[in-house]
Amino acid sequence: MTVVDQPRQRSSHQTPKRIINVVGAAIVKDGKILCVQRGEGRSLAGYWEFPGGKIEPHETARQALHREIEEELMCDVEVADKVYTSSYDYDFGTVVLTSFICHLLNGTPHPTEHHEMRWLVPSEISSLDWTPADRETVRLLSTMNLARK
Repeated sequence: MTVVDQPRQRSSHQTPKRIINVVGAAIVKDGKILCVQRGEGRSLAGYWEFPGGKIEPHETARQALHREIEEELMCDVEVADKVYTSSYDYDFGTVVLTSFICHLLNGTPHPTEHHEMRWLVPSEISSLDWTPADRETVRLLSTMNLARK
């Protein structure tokens, strides 16, 4: 008796994961980077990330980052160089995260959505437990010279 392999078919009830386009700000001040910890009751609670958020349909990545930083931290930044774009599949969807180096222009960051915030030199940031989507950006930033151009 011969057994013939049947091609596996994708279940018709599987739906593609939703794509969530977000931006993150590696805010630099005096050679240190602002790191924020996600608060309890949110997805990925307890993980560290760069502040930022979702890109609205009418916004560019840079516009979204300005808006998110004003809303989340009540300060103003200059969005400088793009660091990295990552994509990570979480259980709630696929996050496409574009991170930028930003410089603090006005105000002092006051976290409104995060549990904790720390200013760390680049070589120290990898000691935190980062969200998976942020990890490659952290690796790249940890060796960068962040002096303003």
